[in-house]
Amino acid sequence: MFNKRFVASLAAACGLGIAATTFAAGQAMTQQPQGQGAFEFALIGDTPYGSIEKFENLLDAINADNQVRFVLHSGDIKTGSSFCSDELFWDRYARFQRFEAPFVLTPGDNEWTDCHRVAAGEYVPLERLDALRAIFYPVPGQTLGQHPMTVESQASDPQYGEFVENVRWTTQNVVFATLHIVGSHNGLSAFDANGSVVRTPADDAEVVRRIAATVAWIDGTYAMAEAQGARGVLFLFQANPNFEDAPGASSREGFDEVIAAMVDGAVAFDRPVVLAHGDSHYMRLDKPVRSGGVAVPNITRVENFGSGDYHWLRVVVDPNSAEVFSVHQEIVEANK
Repeated sequence: MFNKRFVASLAAACGLGIAATTFAAGQAMTQQPQGQGAFEFALIGDTPYGSIEKFENLLDAINADNQVRFVLHSGDIKTGSSFCSDELFWDRYARFQRFEAPFVLTPGDNEWTDCHRVAAGEYVPLERLDALRAIFYPVPGQTLGQHPMTVESQASDPQYGEFVENVRWTTQNVVFATLHIVGSHNGLSAFDANGSVVRTPADDAEVVRRIAATVAWIDGTYAMAEAQGARGVLFLFQANPNFEDAPGASSREGFDEVIAAMVDGAVAFDRPVVLAHGDSHYMRLDKPVRSGGVAVPNITRVENFGSGDYHWLRVVVDPNSAEVFSVHQEIVEANK
């Protein structure tokens, strides 16, 4: 496993290119590392929140665009104050299944970690995590959507067999991976003092194990990218881990280990790396990772629209470009 973390610099992060995609009806796609053509995908997250009608407009807009190779959702499929019920989970599952392109979801804190809240129904978080995995990841190694895509799941590793949600794949020599990193300090925040659900040692143990699994998945993803000679890497996760803050800061509790793995691996990889997440409900494209007072040039953060902003980001991936990734806002007219 790739565990070395060197220090280096070079590269950048933003490019251009367009490619069309077609799917055979009812057939699962298998992404392959071969090829250097450009392609596009949609990035969304923190949705649907308050307006199902606006989410339907968003879904329709993405489905109407035949350039979209797949759809990535960075988690938080509901508000933090709405019930974490099976009924809501199944509602979201049915809506996500309506996406024409393969649909890839990484979990957010609102759908399990924070379900102890009184407003969320006082559910036991670990029980909700089990339900989330059963409903949204019914076939390990296969995405959701009308035309699912075959991916590698961490569940294939006997050491981390429960982590069906951590997946990765390669398209046109660019590697993609999802990471189960959630808000509320990656699940370490205290439970609602007014609620009936009490935090237990099992909740703390889950965080420790999930961080270990995440670091292993990050390291393995960089190792795969190196072995394939990949042109770039993109990680998708839910939480804003406060990259700008210093290691050890209280704001980075629960995040320091995963940030170190992502950043050290990116510096060693020395080619474009995108860290894509949601959580803050603030669309942005920037370079928050700094070393010696300057931005690490090959790392770019992309945060999707979310909450009340029912729009999406078109990410164009051109392996022939030195910068590989470029990001474009797609404003849904009906949701202005």
